[in-house]
Amino acid sequence: MKLEYYLQDIELTAQKVIEANPEKVILFNGDMGAGKTTFIKTLCKTLGVEDATSSPTFSLVNEYQTNENQLVYHFDVYRLKSQAEALDMGIDEYLYSGNWCFIEWAEKIPDLIPDNHSTITISVLEDGKRVLELV
Repeated sequence: MKLEYYLQDIELTAQKVIEANPEKVILFNGDMGAGKTTFIKTLCKTLGVEDATSSPTFSLVNEYQTNENQLVYHFDVYRLKSQAEALDMGIDEYLYSGNWCFIEWAEKIPDLIPDNHSTITISVLEDGKRVLELV
C-alpha cells in the first residue's frame, strides 16, 4: 500500500494503515527527519493511547497502554552497538509478545526481527508531502 500525505493529514493516514491490518511488529524505515517518530506517535493515538508519547532514543523502548488495555512498544535501536545489546535488554520477549511493536532503525538488529512483520518506509518529497509505503 502506498499513501501520500501532508502532516495535516497524518491522522487519516494512520487510520488507513491500521485498517490495512498490518502485522503487529512494524519496522519503520526512512531518513533522519522523515517523520518516523511522528507517525508512530500518531499510530499510538489512533490505537487509543492517551498518554503522552515520545521517542525512546535513550531508553531504547517506551511502553504504552491503549484505552482497551492493549500494549504498544516503541523501539528506537539507533544507539545499539550490537544485536547482543538488544538481546540483553530482552527485545525478543517484546517482539514475540503478540503486542504492537514499532521499531525505528531495525536494520541494526536484522537477525532478531520476526518473520511475520510489516515494514513502513517514509520519504519526504520536495513540497513537504510524505510518501508512506506499507509492505
